[in-house]
Amino acid sequence: MEVMLITDTGVPDRFIQTDQWGSQTMARLDDGWCIALDRATMLCTIYDRRPLICREFKMGGSECLEVVKVLGLPDESLP
Repeated sequence: MEVMLITDTGVPDRFIQTDQWGSQTMARLDDGWCIALDRATMLCTIYDRRPLICREFKMGGSECLEVVKVLGLPDESLP
């Protein structure tokens, strides 16, 4: 899932990439996971400075559960 940076929340530059259209997005690892996600804990490492879309995306909410389903992740992947 691509995370567009549409407001300034203080995301550190090392977590930002610019897409082919010039928009800023959260960088992703080679496997597609967000670079700010700690895979051991499944928690955001920049939580206090996370993008607006992440602030609005309620953990365990209907949108979150839909992404979990689409990606084929186990429900246990939610903290």
